[in-house]
Amino acid sequence: MAEKPSSDQAIPTNLRLLLLLEEVARVGVPVTPTAVNEVLGLPKPTIHRLFHRLEEEGFLQRDIDGRSYSSGHRLRQLSVHILSSTRLRTVRMAILKSLTVDIGETCNLATPDRDGMVYVDRVETQWPLRIQLPIGTTVPFHCTASGKMYLSSLPPRHLTAYLSNASLDAQTPDTLTDPDAIAREIEKVRQNDFSTDNGEFMAEMVAVAVPIRDDLGRLMSTLSVHAPTQRISLDELKGHLDRLRRAADDLSQMMLR
Repeated sequence: MAEKPSSDQAIPTNLRLLLLLEEVARVGVPVTPTAVNEVLGLPKPTIHRLFHRLEEEGFLQRDIDGRSYSSGHRLRQLSVHILSSTRLRTVRMAILKSLTVDIGETCNLATPDRDGMVYVDRVETQWPLRIQLPIGTTVPFHCTASGKMYLSSLPPRHLTAYLSNASLDAQTPDTLTDPDAIAREIEKVRQNDFSTDNGEFMAEMVAVAVPIRDDLGRLMSTLSVHAPTQRISLDELKGHLDRLRRAADDLSQMMLR
């Protein structure tokens, strides 16, 4: 945890909200104003006023315990917009295009949102037979390669709570809908550090995903490749894992510079 500022190192007023949001994002789990203030060292009324204002404006949202806060919809949108900035996107698209050429199938970047994984970038294969999942599409957590990769990053108790309460709808006859079966699948993902979709989200589509992590080792987004089974099998797609992981490392380093 960052060192608490001393009394002669007061935080300028115009930096307080930014540093507060930075600390909430750094922690990565619901956090109380008191915990954040152990780092910022602001007067107690001030820290609570800042949290209240950020909640009102949608940058933070209160957790179910009534005391903790996590990223709100406006902060999540801000993070997606930053990732989509022109400078970053130019390099990111070059990495994705190179990967798509090497593998020969469509490659995607996705980030987690409250209701599923959102595609933020993609490069299409040159094959005429393609699977249409445009940028901005939201796909379920429980039956997609990118979604299962994200679920594997949750603490076990949070995963259990999610699977016990989420709508695990069947998208195809091969979709896993039993919470215990999905939990076993997610444990395999944790062990292997990659995830798959074997016709679970769309019939006759296979996919493989790997994580893109931040400097603290936390999942920021996922890199995935998908293709119709008429052209490639899941085992053949998994044969490209080393190439996917190299691209994910390049993307991680690019985003953190």
